[in-house]
Amino acid sequence: MIVCITEKPSVAKDIASILGANVRRDGYFEGNGYMVTWTFGHLCMLKEPQDYTERWKQWSLGALPMIPPKFGIKLIQDKGIEKQFKVIESLISKSDGVINCGDAGQEGELIQRWVMQKAECKKPVKRLWISSLTDESISEGFKHLRPQSDFDSLYYAGLSRAIGDWILGMNATRLYTLMYSKNRNVLSIGRVQTPTLALIVARQKEIDNFVAEDYWEIKTIYRDVAFNAVKCRYKTEKEAEEVVGKIKQLPLKIESYSTKKGKEAPPRLFDLTSLQVECNKRYGYSADMTLKLIQSLYEKKFTTYPRVDTTYLSDDIYQKVPGILKALVPYSKFTQCLLEKKLPKSKKVFDNSKVTDHHAIIPTNVTPASYLSIEEKRVYDMVARRFIAAFYPDCQFNQTTVLAKAGDMEFKAAGKQIIVDGWRELYASNQENSSNSDDNIMPVFVEGETGSHEPSAVKKTTQPPKYYTEGTLLRAMETAGKLVEDEELREAMKENGIGRPSTRAAIIETLFKRKYIIKDKKNLKATSAGIALIETIKTDLLKSAKLTGLWENKLRKIESKEYDAAQFIGELKELIGDIVLEVLSDNSGNKILVSDDDSKKKNLQQSKPKRNPPIRKLEQISCPICGKGHIIKGKTAYGCSEFRNGCNFRLAFGDYPDTLTPAQLNKRINAEYKKR
Repeated sequence: MIVCITEKPSVAKDIASILGANVRRDGYFEGNGYMVTWTFGHLCMLKEPQDYTERWKQWSLGALPMIPPKFGIKLIQDKGIEKQFKVIESLISKSDGVINCGDAGQEGELIQRWVMQKAECKKPVKRLWISSLTDESISEGFKHLRPQSDFDSLYYAGLSRAIGDWILGMNATRLYTLMYSKNRNVLSIGRVQTPTLALIVARQKEIDNFVAEDYWEIKTIYRDVAFNAVKCRYKTEKEAEEVVGKIKQLPLKIESYSTKKGKEAPPRLFDLTSLQVECNKRYGYSADMTLKLIQSLYEKKFTTYPRVDTTYLSDDIYQKVPGILKALVPYSKFTQCLLEKKLPKSKKVFDNSKVTDHHAIIPTNVTPASYLSIEEKRVYDMVARRFIAAFYPDCQFNQTTVLAKAGDMEFKAAGKQIIVDGWRELYASNQENSSNSDDNIMPVFVEGETGSHEPSAVKKTTQPPKYYTEGTLLRAMETAGKLVEDEELREAMKENGIGRPSTRAAIIETLFKRKYIIKDKKNLKATSAGIALIETIKTDLLKSAKLTGLWENKLRKIESKEYDAAQFIGELKELIGDIVLEVLSDNSGNKILVSDDDSKKKNLQQSKPKRNPPIRKLEQISCPICGKGHIIKGKTAYGCSEFRNGCNFRLAFGDYPDTLTPAQLNKRINAEYKKR
């Protein structure tokens, strides 16, 4: 008997039907030599601090950094989860083998591996790896099951991500809460969450500090065409009007007139981020809402696996394209012309080197159903049109540029005229993508011609940067905070993005939940608590989008077997030790205290925040050498908070273990230094 473990009951039902496991049991399907069961997403989680030692149950600076000797997992406390786990555990124990049918991605691999580890699975495990849930795809996947070991690096990357988030999140949150939070309100800090919040806060500060300035530009009208001055910008209206007065008496001379033919290739296929960006821009959908909608379409078999970060297809998909186009019945007026000829195969669409586990999001060969919600229909329509457009010809246009002069002042006018719609035909009814939106049909000019014109000074005002929307924030996360419009450059920068496409929506939702950001129409704004948190964080590493992007790159390299998972975890362990040492060494006199529900930052005049003293903490152990500082815990030894001012007190962990409680450490220090 073979056990198949899926991630959701609905997927289990589909797989069971194809395998002939048609008998419904409590928590699984059975039949034809198979037992098909399911998880509910995560059934397990990393153990919490108090699960390792009683000493970590109570929040204490003296216990930081908390680094378990070995990370462990536990079941999430929930009766439904516990019941389903017992079903899985029982089925595995009496099976001959297991098939991992989890979502074909890093998170899906982690979910399944943890469940099997918790169930102490010793049976041989195969992996089902598919990109859609159509009957055809599932059947094909079961014909080509792969050894689970093929995906070990994927699991190590997911595990490293989870452990890295635990190390930084658990330690930094306790550290900053104990050191700086008023009334011990939790200051939530995360490896991805905090740099994302920092982006929003930085943009908000730019806007708040922006001082608008008026300026004047000169334009002129000649033959009903608007020409703009090429370089000149004036600080005062008087200055601009003086120039207008001079050139008004002079004729405008056409220096050059050129028309170039141009082409515009179809837009790239969707990855998850670009789909979320487009849905936010067009319909105002949040990143989380778009993810749920495209996940629903995937589970209903209408689109392929959504949690992807590539806009390319693998070469083997090319032969399946006609079948997909035929299934797009509602779009037959656009697909018929494609089915009547050989389809183009562009490197901008098909590129094996740009595809790892999954390809771009596209429709499947299952015709879309009429029962979809209006929101699902909108998302499906975007995916379908983008897929069809990929096989349409380029849009062709004429780009006209006219250069002119009035005296020494240079002017320029430009216009774009669509000649052949090409792929834009699919968007002709959409105002945003309409082929007429960029048109500016111009008359023909002759080089050397002159004539009277109507110059004028136009007042303008400098504009502040725009607030992030969820769409623009997703782009900023994708490119580690850099403003990048070029699609190819953006593609190259994805490896250093903040977070993964599948997790970015959840990060934004967490910031809302923590009340660090709010939404004002489409704009994302930081709350006073969010701003205060970022201002309080001393360590740039915790809020740097660039450095977090580099960590993300290492996680990707773990997945591709180019980087060692143990080394990544080791680096983060070392980093959190440095962060703890740096923050505990903060004797700045005035402490900024922040609370989630307080709109004001207050300075206390005492050097240390008040504590409830249920246990002794390291900052209460005076340095026996200088008497000024207190004992702090570093990476390899205990030291003095006055180390920057010359105190060389040091107790190596080899002689004074880092597992000592503050009371034990204080006792040993007193005994040792009384002898001297």
